[in-house]
Amino acid sequence: MLSKIRIYAGYLLLFIFDIISLFLIFFLSVYTRTHILPFFIKDLPVFENTFKYFWIFIIFLVVFLYEGLYTKSFSLWDEIKTEIKAILISFVLIFFILFITKKGYEYSRVFLISYFFVLIIFFPFLRMIAKRIIYSLNLMTRRVLIVGCSKNSEQVIKAIKNEKNLGYTIAGIIDDKKGNICGYKIHTGLDQIERYIKFSHINDVIITKDDLSKEETEKLINKIQHKVSNTIYIPDIAGIAVSGTDIKYFFQEQLIGIEIKNNLSNPLTYLTKRVIDYILSLIIFILIIPFMILIAILIKLLDKGPVIYSHKRIGKNAKEFNCYKFRTMYVDADKKLKEILEKDPQKKREWETYWKLKDDPRVTKIGKFLRKTSLDELPQIFNVLKGEMSLVGPRPYLPREWNYIKDESSIIHALPPGITGLWQVSGRNNEDYNYRIMMDCWYVKNWNLWLDIVILIKTIRAVIKREGAC
Repeated sequence: MLSKIRIYAGYLLLFIFDIISLFLIFFLSVYTRTHILPFFIKDLPVFENTFKYFWIFIIFLVVFLYEGLYTKSFSLWDEIKTEIKAILISFVLIFFILFITKKGYEYSRVFLISYFFVLIIFFPFLRMIAKRIIYSLNLMTRRVLIVGCSKNSEQVIKAIKNEKNLGYTIAGIIDDKKGNICGYKIHTGLDQIERYIKFSHINDVIITKDDLSKEETEKLINKIQHKVSNTIYIPDIAGIAVSGTDIKYFFQEQLIGIEIKNNLSNPLTYLTKRVIDYILSLIIFILIIPFMILIAILIKLLDKGPVIYSHKRIGKNAKEFNCYKFRTMYVDADKKLKEILEKDPQKKREWETYWKLKDDPRVTKIGKFLRKTSLDELPQIFNVLKGEMSLVGPRPYLPREWNYIKDESSIIHALPPGITGLWQVSGRNNEDYNYRIMMDCWYVKNWNLWLDIVILIKTIRAVIKREGAC
């Protein structure tokens, strides 16, 4: 009971925070409309009577509630996506109401449009801060019991720890075998799970136990379903697409199925990706020309060799193309690499595991800076404009890597390689080569435009923090 009170108190506090955020952003938009926009748009009518707009807050809050923003647990980026969707739906409803009531002339469309864009920018950020404050007060957090001690269990524990926005707190792990997993003691006595749920005030149960028969799994789920708010079953299948999957019901036969969508099958969606690539690349190119010229001059002055390094990479449909980078290594880098690998067994093992060297003696002084800041990849903007690469995509693999990726090529090369990608922003650059291939496959299987937006935002953050992949 106390646990539910904490959750509902958190929801109420989040509701209040949302109202405050909507008001703050509203008055920021009023200031923008009255003091900033008149400098750019001439003959704007005087903006007055802001109180007549307050009814639109009811629309926002009703839509937020409908979209589950007060009842569901979201990962951070899924929540931001849902918030943007809810804001968009709210404005569609607002304009529809103004249309059918024939009151549109009484309201400033310029203000409403500016309010929409300011909300899109600031509301997700304010809500993220609000949730962190609420969680720090131990409100709205959900106590989770994990059933099982498998590989899936480890991944679920890591996911809960990494994704703070879900608000999950691991209350314990229960199974029939003793031991520890990820620093948590495993409690035995699966047949006593109902007592554990009751006395530990469990809100949700996540079932990761993979050694149960179909009948045992069904019995366990039915046993605890009405004892907690949510029961999450993690099936023992990995490597399939998860983005955009739906559950299909066959009521007559009492069956459920997982519908896995092919996001690449829609040519319009892929065309949108390419159009965005060209438009953004053109804008970026115009903005970075001065920096590219400056970097080219520095390379020439400090190292005397060629500025651009062109090398073969494998692109879409496994076709090779010339990939451009600012040269970061000495001219005789290949010869030096051969000598290093012959003389240093440890470096050889590192190269064979990661296909890179952490402290690579072949890299020039200016090259180290360019790699650390990812500025060496700026010339790849030409590859994007030529249609050979994308802003976001799988890694552009070298031809000599073909034997390692040929089995996954049909997946990886279904999209053009990207300047940035999921692996580069994952924060796991020290993982081995197979992990990188797996990440690229996951990206393609789960590809959608929102995933690209998330990766681009994370890339900007990584570059600012100087977390280059090196």
